[in-house]
Amino acid sequence: MAEQSFHLAAPVAGVTLALLAALGPTAASAAPPPTDTAGVAGPVTAAASRFVPGPCPEPPEPIEALATARCGVLEVPENRDRPDGRTIGLAVAVIPAVSAKPAPDPVVFMAGGPGGEVFDDIPFLVSSGLNRDRELVVMAQRGNLYDKPGLACPELDRFHARAVGLPSYTPQTEKLMADAVKQCRDRLAADGTDLSAYNSTENAADFADLRTALGFKEWNVYGHSYGSNLALTYLRLHPQGIRAVALDSAAPAQYVSLPFAWANAREGLDNVYKACAAEPRCKTRYPDFERTLNEQVQKLEANPLTLNVSPPQGGDPVKVVLDGGALVNLLVAKAIPFADFPAAIDELARGNPERLAKARAAGSVAVEGQTAHGLTQSILCSEWLPGHSTSDVLKAGREAFPAWPEPVQAQAPQLPFQDQLCRIWNVPDRTADVRVPTVSSVPVLFINGTFDMKTGASWAPKTARTLSHATTVQVPGIGHWVVPQSPCAQKVLASFLNDPSAPDTGCVAGLRWEPFTITPK
Repeated sequence: MAEQSFHLAAPVAGVTLALLAALGPTAASAAPPPTDTAGVAGPVTAAASRFVPGPCPEPPEPIEALATARCGVLEVPENRDRPDGRTIGLAVAVIPAVSAKPAPDPVVFMAGGPGGEVFDDIPFLVSSGLNRDRELVVMAQRGNLYDKPGLACPELDRFHARAVGLPSYTPQTEKLMADAVKQCRDRLAADGTDLSAYNSTENAADFADLRTALGFKEWNVYGHSYGSNLALTYLRLHPQGIRAVALDSAAPAQYVSLPFAWANAREGLDNVYKACAAEPRCKTRYPDFERTLNEQVQKLEANPLTLNVSPPQGGDPVKVVLDGGALVNLLVAKAIPFADFPAAIDELARGNPERLAKARAAGSVAVEGQTAHGLTQSILCSEWLPGHSTSDVLKAGREAFPAWPEPVQAQAPQLPFQDQLCRIWNVPDRTADVRVPTVSSVPVLFINGTFDMKTGASWAPKTARTLSHATTVQVPGIGHWVVPQSPCAQKVLASFLNDPSAPDTGCVAGLRWEPFTITPK
């Protein structure tokens, strides 16, 4: 399962009354008269939100669940503060339940990122049982692949592919990334895209409109990573019709900022250290795991390694630069399995960087256009960055990892150079609207993995303080996006959806992490 960052348009065919009726009597009565928008090349004049049935997206790798799904486009105002503005289209799929007698309340999924491509997540959701007893609704958040407009940044995808052969945090790398961001922003702005409208408030309103447009009296919300952030915002602003909310790898809106990334990395890595120390074979074989990692971050940042290695996907060797920043980002992104962490660091210290170098080389095989970087930057620059200076990030890095060199401490893991990039992106500060705790009596389930280095498990109980019917679950040894990786988490989620007031969390007791890889000395 690919990690998401913390990380085009589907044609709309002519609509028939038969397609509209296929959505069910409630949806048919709630929807407007059918309209043929097959020839629309881009956004049109804004109007009230509506769902227009149409063909499902056709990903490069076919998704079996889409063969029986009801699909279409939710048309919404790009900016609800500008009623005379244009309309955008968001791709939607309603996947039928496996059960012959499904529950009437579906599950709607909110993807991570921000900017993650949701249709690629469908196989993971289906294999996790999300549509076993109820319909599963997925919608591409505004700007995503299959939306109109799409906010992909192939310029940035090409930079990331090239960056595996560059030092992580040099001025040259920063300039190349800034140039890519500027090119993308200039292109999107020239197309008339209102980048200030791509934010969590509008995203939440889109989902509220979707429930109404599809005719569901109530539904359940399942959000992962940024999707959990969005789910909390949605619950706060549009509580109507929400039966229950499940938050996987929670990134609570009131806490998310760039310094937040360092605290998460520390918490997850500390839990990996503790797990190794609690496992006799790991403790014996890698007694100085933490010290060895600290030494390697220092050593590589002072003297980066340059290698030519073949990506794990295959193909010709590519140039890879392995420095302290690259090492940290590989660990936070879980570019290698947690079970291999101690072995990989031990191999590196013994002069064998092959395992980590190949993981770094994987980034050279980038698929252009999959991620809506425009949505990523708009949310990051309006909701996560404001209110925190570069010195705040450095301070958080020093507190989390005092032994690491300053160039590494100064950049939030996986989110480098954001102060400069956000000056280029230039969207308004929206922190007053989104950094607000959600207060609710709606049942909420938090599921976090103890090894997660992107969204630390300890944020869940803090966030639950204002949620009077909250249950928190920590699954040992799992990283980001728990449910697809843990059969126990799948059972807990299914129990919660069946009875939100009393989920069965019994399977969590006694769970352990996957044993660490032990290599010969």
